[in-house]
Amino acid sequence: METTMAHPGSPRDSRRPRRTDAARNAESLLAAARELFDERGHDVALDEVARRAGVGNATLYRHFPTRRDLIVAVYADEVTALCERGAALIEAESPAEALFTWLDDFVVHVATKRALALAGTDDDDQRRTALFDDWHRSMRSTADRLLARARRAGAVDGGLSVDDLLALTSGAAIAATGADDARRLLRITRHGFAGDQGSAGFVG
Repeated sequence: METTMAHPGSPRDSRRPRRTDAARNAESLLAAARELFDERGHDVALDEVARRAGVGNATLYRHFPTRRDLIVAVYADEVTALCERGAALIEAESPAEALFTWLDDFVVHVATKRALALAGTDDDDQRRTALFDDWHRSMRSTADRLLARARRAGAVDGGLSVDDLLALTSGAAIAATGADDARRLLRITRHGFAGDQGSAGFVG
């Protein structure tokens, strides 16, 4: 039986390297955008993003046709990373510490990334709703798994729901003046107002 071989330069031969290069360029652009957004805000010039990523402007616009497309992609990666950290904590020895370690990440995420999420979805109410619903489902699912484990261990109030937990944590993040203040408010929320002798509910 005759064996058909791909010749160098043929579509079959070049397709995979091009896909690999495209994925590498997209990852470089996202990493560069994430750094620059953290340093200077999401209004940074897009040609600076391309320069830091080591690619041309045409490559940037091929992957992310608009600034909002780039912002949404960066924020979506942040949500994915946050949920992956939660998944890694699900087997931690202390269910209470696993939950509150993740909530510490979550409160900082909301305090520092909320403006990015809003900026990426401020042009279309339907798009914003769909994206926010998707992101919220991912984070809520992660929180729910960690909370359920902590509840089974008796480490948190049995009546605490995941919606209560995220509402309180998000409220602390939105009210905070920055990441450190958000963490401080979360600690207060965790331990309550009554002090060591009168505290109830959260333990750990």
